Amino acid sequence: MRNTRFIITGLGLVVLAALFFAVMLGMAPKSNDPAAMMATVGEASGVVGAIGLAMAVLGLIGKKSS
Repeated sequence: MRNTRFIITGLGLVVLAALFFAVMLGMAPKSNDPAAMMATVGEASGVVGAIGLAMAVLGLIGKKSS
């Protein structure tokens, strides 16, 4: 049986990670050290995105119930 809660949560985390990266990309020019800031933001959003992707894949594993 597919776990739809895992799939929805995983996809939500991926979307939130992308939104966080996009918002912080707009704030980078105002930072004192934009390169360091974007390195940290990219690392954090990458981890959250990877966790979301893993959750979505784990939710897809299983038999489809009728």
